[in-house]
Amino acid sequence: MPSIVGPIRINSVGGGVVNFGDAFYLAPKSTSKTNAGSGALNTGDFICTNNGLSSTNPFDPDVNDQNVSANA
Repeated sequence: MPSIVGPIRINSVGGGVVNFGDAFYLAPKSTSKTNAGSGALNTGDFICTNNGLSSTNPFDPDVNDQNVSANA
């Protein structure tokens, strides 16, 4: 089914997928994992984050989290 896309503006795309209209098959080609503490990845204007004692455990006992095998 066709779609009508109006005016757009893309400032930058870094390793992502930009899709316009219908899509039959979208699949990730890479995966990543980020470890951050409490309130570390907040974005926006006027953020007030009150964290007491915060600890992040970056150790992961299982080897494979998001498999990308057999992904066309």
